[in-house]
Amino acid sequence: MPPKAAATKKAAATKASATKKTAASAAATKKTTAAKPVAKPAAKKAAATNGATAASKKRKLAEEEEEEQEEDEEMAEESAEETKTAKKPVKKAAVAKKDNTKKTAAATKKADAKTTKAKAAPANKRRKVSDDETEDEKPKGKKAKTADTADVDSQATESAKATESASEEPEAQKPVKATKKTATAAPKPPAAHPHKVGAKINSAPTQILDIYVFGEGSSGELGLGAKKLDGKKVVDVKRPRLNPKLSAKDVGVVQIACGGMHVAALTKDSKILTWGVNDQGALGRDTSWEGGLRDADAEEENDDDDEDSGLNPRESTPTAVDAEHFAKDAKFTHVVASDSATFALTEDGRVYGWGTFRSSDGILGFTDKIHIQKTPLYLPTLKNITTLAAGSNHILALDNKGVVTAWGCGQQNQLGRRIIERSKLSSLIPQSMGLPKNKVDRIACGSYHSFALGKDGEVWAWGLNNFAETGVDVGAGEDDAVIFRPTIVESLTNMKIKQIAGGEHHSLACTHDGKLLTWGRLDGHQVGIPVEELDADSVIKDESGKPRILSKPTVVEDVHNCVFVAAGVDSNIVLDNKGVAHSWGFSANFQTGQGTTDDIETPTTIDNSAVRDKKIVFAGAGGQYSILGGVADVPKTNGFAFTSNGQPATGGFRPTF
Repeated sequence: MPPKAAATKKAAATKASATKKTAASAAATKKTTAAKPVAKPAAKKAAATNGATAASKKRKLAEEEEEEQEEDEEMAEESAEETKTAKKPVKKAAVAKKDNTKKTAAATKKADAKTTKAKAAPANKRRKVSDDETEDEKPKGKKAKTADTADVDSQATESAKATESASEEPEAQKPVKATKKTATAAPKPPAAHPHKVGAKINSAPTQILDIYVFGEGSSGELGLGAKKLDGKKVVDVKRPRLNPKLSAKDVGVVQIACGGMHVAALTKDSKILTWGVNDQGALGRDTSWEGGLRDADAEEENDDDDEDSGLNPRESTPTAVDAEHFAKDAKFTHVVASDSATFALTEDGRVYGWGTFRSSDGILGFTDKIHIQKTPLYLPTLKNITTLAAGSNHILALDNKGVVTAWGCGQQNQLGRRIIERSKLSSLIPQSMGLPKNKVDRIACGSYHSFALGKDGEVWAWGLNNFAETGVDVGAGEDDAVIFRPTIVESLTNMKIKQIAGGEHHSLACTHDGKLLTWGRLDGHQVGIPVEELDADSVIKDESGKPRILSKPTVVEDVHNCVFVAAGVDSNIVLDNKGVAHSWGFSANFQTGQGTTDDIETPTTIDNSAVRDKKIVFAGAGGQYSILGGVADVPKTNGFAFTSNGQPATGGFRPTF
């Protein structure tokens, strides 16, 4: 047989065998066919081979050669594809994990290539076949896949379906590339507080007080909050009223300091409470509040029934200054308040302060570098301080060696040193003054003048003196009269002064034997003595001949057994040894506690149900208000106690307690 005929016969036999396999595969999968029956072409080819004519053979051979060539090309392509698929099934799966989108496209392309014949469908849009549907039979003329190839194809198809499903999953389920972790820096420890708590040299008061308030209160200085309490208004309090927000049991106030329009209080657990005006940071805490906008006319009409005073509740309610500003173990023993600042003394003789000082030109500053200090600031240059005293805009500090230091506004020479205008900020730096060392053991301030009391009974004074408020009879009655340096008050030298307090233009003192002395301005009944009873030689009159100044300290005969004195701007309070309070002076805002706006000419007992039969041991006065402190019916703290005459049993003298 010629080689060409043999090759043709072999190809025909191969094709017949492939056709039988295709038919068997179709029967096994129970799929319907849309093509012609595959048995007929096989029968025709067999007949042509066995007995056709030579011409017919030649024609058939040509057709078969052409068909064989096409089949060989098809088989070669499919064989290459199957080999590639068989070698890399695992890699395909790995790639699918790395890039779902990529795998979907590749798998879909392969599935289309395996289910579409080269000559059939230029666009084969296969769809998934459900269980009750039959899949169209593969086009005739392509070689049926072997069992192994079919398995690989099945795996690829399943992989493609899985990839399609995976590509529809939410984005969050896609693998995320690992990112290099960067080490997070450990938080830095908080900076050490500059105040290193040292040895104890001061003790806090032990007597817990009931706090009684009276006066105007329109700036929240009474500490009653912003709304009515028990149906009572929190402003214009005519007589002493127990402040429930300063409960002896729950709060436990042991000391009070009255500033011009704000108050500071020290509690049994060493907290510092503040309330009142905070315009320049005097409260040492944030009191921001968005309320308070009210119709003035409506306020007047509904004043009697209004439950809300319109006060800022964060200013008018006693609230503790945040302890984060203090050294961890700092304990406080004493607080003082000026017009716009507050200062606190610790057990180890250190000082904190906040707010600002003012001059006649406005805000001067808190230090030479700080305009307004809104939170407590530690003052490192002040060491071993045993007591503090505050004027309107200046502070005195006394240390354990008797050295007096002063700072603040010095326009009226209240600092005891001359301040030059071009370097006026130097007054904000604490500096000692020319007083004998180891001589001074007590200090006190008026609004614009100052005092130092010696161990041997001496009294030094300096500052503004146009109303003889220092007790020094030099320049009294003259405008801008001042005492430049600490000067001995001769009229007080042999009086055995126990305590001194200063108002705006007057002063008062009590002696160890219980006498009350007053001097200074008198035209508002500040001295508590009727003019006709005064020594004419001690009275200075104005241009119209009206008595205006009492130039020498004078005993007030109406008061006996005096143990404590307090001065407001133009009003006063004195306590006797029985714990009874007496007041006099300017009373337009009920600051005398006498229930009237008329001036009180002479010392008059403060008597109402709130304080009657109570032992009053503290008094303080501000611009338009006053405060009394009575012995509370609770146990004392573990600080220092006061003797019956108001002196501390241990520790240094304190003008307020």
